[in-house]
Amino acid sequence: AGLASFDPLDILHELSCSLETGLDQETLAILLALCEQGVNPEALAAVIKELRREAAALHAAAVGTDAGAAETQLPIFGR
Repeated sequence: AGLASFDPLDILHELSCSLETGLDQETLAILLALCEQGVNPEALAAVIKELRREAAALHAAAVGTDAGAAETQLPIFGR
């Protein structure tokens, strides 16, 4: 059995883990489906980064810490 027997999502998830993106398999599946529908991958990356920044800022405001420390603790899109 060669590479053709591997699920592309499994390969993508392994790559994501190796790169420490923090994206779980469910999120990757959604992102992959969006890309297959023609959504620009760079635009998706920008949206994820912005959502993480906003979530970190909200979390920081709620707990009274700086946004940088809060970002690493937030479970949004795997982070």
